[in-house]
Amino acid sequence: MKTRLRTTVRGLIPVLALLAVGSEAAANTLNQNASWTIDRTGTTTKYRVVSYGDSIYAGYNGSISNAAKYAGPVVQAEYLSALWNADMEQVRRTKSGAVASDIYNNKIVAERSYMQHSATRVVAFEMCGNDALQARTAFKNQTGTCNTSGLDAALSNCKTYVARAMDYINANAYAGTKLKIVSNLHYPGYAADNVQSSCRSAATGTTVSIQNTLLPYLAKINFAMCEYARQKGFACVDAFAQYMAADYDSNGDGKIDSDALRYVAGESEADYVNRITTTLRSTLRDSNTHFVSASRSYDYIQSDDTHPTYTGGTVTSGLFGSSSGTGAARYTSFTDGKNPIWNQYGHERLGWGLSTFNPPAP
Repeated sequence: MKTRLRTTVRGLIPVLALLAVGSEAAANTLNQNASWTIDRTGTTTKYRVVSYGDSIYAGYNGSISNAAKYAGPVVQAEYLSALWNADMEQVRRTKSGAVASDIYNNKIVAERSYMQHSATRVVAFEMCGNDALQARTAFKNQTGTCNTSGLDAALSNCKTYVARAMDYINANAYAGTKLKIVSNLHYPGYAADNVQSSCRSAATGTTVSIQNTLLPYLAKINFAMCEYARQKGFACVDAFAQYMAADYDSNGDGKIDSDALRYVAGESEADYVNRITTTLRSTLRDSNTHFVSASRSYDYIQSDDTHPTYTGGTVTSGLFGSSSGTGAARYTSFTDGKNPIWNQYGHERLGWGLSTFNPPAP
């Protein structure tokens, strides 16, 4: 039985042409900044989580004026509030449609003051999704002989700016910061990419599989993000593993599929890429159908086939400004470190993934 949990995409005003999202990469950008404070009963102590990124951390939902209230970073703040018995201010400084260099220069560097605040205990970031989406679009539009230079450039740019972001955060985040963390990329449109290209291989003269061409590049991006994290003192949420495989052992190898896909510290890039693209390839599933058991699945991706599903309403964030607000936590305790819907929506899963690295004390 499949449980469909799509979030309705609201408020899209295409005539403004401010943001082209979905399976096609964004050519323009939209600032989507917001803050939300988890107000926990019985405490006035407040700490801050600062999250930089693109539309994923923004909680983009197709609207130019609002975004998901409970995007992954806010879900993480709920877990922290319970763990630390404290109020948690979650600050999102995000730009939907932005490539890695834009997030680095115009969010992490230009808006460093948010992570320098003395209440800051967690600094998170994500990037590179739009670099990959733009390179995919360009490749899919090619005719004649296939050229992967755009994919190579996206991989190179991602490596450059992820490393710079980590170095900059290490040098500039408040000294009392307890956790620095990065999220890698899921593969939106995995099933839709299971088609042949319009261009032809220089070696064979035949068309190539879009999915087979892109997957190794995405694997290299994800390896680099987690490997740099290991080298530079960051934690790495393996969103690819969390989104792209089932939460049970579908192939009988004795491992839960989503666990088996995870980045392993010390593994070589070649071994990681081979594991993702060959050894465990049969366990990969489009995130529109995320199986939590052999008989139940949830839809992790909105109807744009790119952005995570969510629940819990929206906040003003976009063309008409940003908002800040305060509210009680939806859940006050977590059985086995998980809220009751931790694996039912894309953003809930991202927030839980972030929470698994939460420090025991502030």
